[in-house]
Amino acid sequence: MVISSLNTTRILDVIRFIENCITELKPFSEMSEDMFLSEKKNPPYVESYLRRGLEAVFDIGRHILAKTSGFKEIEYKAIAKELGTKGVISQGLSDALYKMAGYRNRMVHFYREVTPHELYQVITRNLSDLERFNKEIVAFVKKYEEKK
Repeated sequence: MVISSLNTTRILDVIRFIENCITELKPFSEMSEDMFLSEKKNPPYVESYLRRGLEAVFDIGRHILAKTSGFKEIEYKAIAKELGTKGVISQGLSDALYKMAGYRNRMVHFYREVTPHELYQVITRNLSDLERFNKEIVAFVKKYEEKK
């Protein structure tokens, strides 16, 4: 059921924004934890780019679900789940994004509890989830464009 057309130009622009966030985060994901923690500015820098990257992921997801399924939900965990259920992304990525949605909420609502150590853990273990998201969404957009 197509509600209205996807704005694929907008989606690809936001994908580029996510790629920029990944580019900014990548050097930190390759540091040792001691090196990461040795510079006081590293955790807030990483937190900002990680949060913004995740916001962009869920903005894309919300747009796709709204335009293809009439989805009105704005809760990020629901977006992650529905993207997998609808086959927009793989179930494995959907599960990973579900957890990342929870972490994004933690960064926004429980920001005083977010530690530099956990930020380091997230970027060293989960940065590839953002890269996977970009690849799977680009593939989805290509299929969508072929059907138009």
